[in-house]
Amino acid sequence: MERTIRLHKPNKFKQLWPFYVLAAPGLLYFIVFHYAPMWGLVLAFKDYSPFVGVWDSPWVGLTNFKDFFSTSDFYILLKNTLLLSFLNLFVYFPFTIMLSIMLHELRLHLFKRISQTIVYLPHFLSWVVIYGITISFFGPSGVINHYMEQWFSSNTLFLVSNEWFRPLIILQSIWKDAGWGTIIFLAALAGINPELYEAAKVDGANRFHNIVNITLPGIKSTIVILMLLKLGSSLDSNFMQIFLMTNSLNLDVSNVFDLFVYHIGLEQFNYSFAITVGLFKSIASLVLVLTANYAAKWLGEEGIF
Repeated sequence: MERTIRLHKPNKFKQLWPFYVLAAPGLLYFIVFHYAPMWGLVLAFKDYSPFVGVWDSPWVGLTNFKDFFSTSDFYILLKNTLLLSFLNLFVYFPFTIMLSIMLHELRLHLFKRISQTIVYLPHFLSWVVIYGITISFFGPSGVINHYMEQWFSSNTLFLVSNEWFRPLIILQSIWKDAGWGTIIFLAALAGINPELYEAAKVDGANRFHNIVNITLPGIKSTIVILMLLKLGSSLDSNFMQIFLMTNSLNLDVSNVFDLFVYHIGLEQFNYSFAITVGLFKSIASLVLVLTANYAAKWLGEEGIF
């Protein structure tokens, strides 16, 4: 009779408990601040009143969604949010890649470190400070209008102009966060085999050829993954930035979903309607991520899941 030998399987928890301890604060953060509040999504299907309570508020089903989709605000909010999202994807995101490649191509290590530090620093400034700097340059009595009056005898009201709102938003985002966004790309660029550049140099390739044929293909997977992650938050505008730059004269182009939720929920106390807008935005973002992830895998790239 053959004997079956049972191997004793080690307890993985006992072996890996230090890693679980390290991961516990992060898991606790997500559970408390991201998952636990999700029970409040039920308010999107109720006519919530603080005086009645969550469970005793009357159930209205999809009425809030129908009201939101039937208003003219929906199309304005969707257009403004998508335009800012597309500008971030096709202007800010490629600029971050170009900046990463330019920093990677620097040969003097001291100058490279100084340049990296300079482009990282604006990330640590608050949006209030960025708005103050914007006023100093683009305000009615700012630096740019001062020279425009001196040279061309003209004055442009940048901060209250519908045409200049989106360019200023993208310019602020690039100046503040483009340098910080290069960190992941620089890490990916450091992983490219240097022998590829040496072989290309022997074949007579210049720097432009190296960028096109070695650098960009080497970080293609990183670009795809970061693009997918950015699509997941494409409908999330930077609330503080938009809130500071918004005024009554440029509201036609600055009113986005996040700002609308703030006005409806915190100023007009219509919590159910505000949660409805937020839930729609989250579902739309999820659909965008799933679609883009499927398209990336269909094209032969690695998705995020």
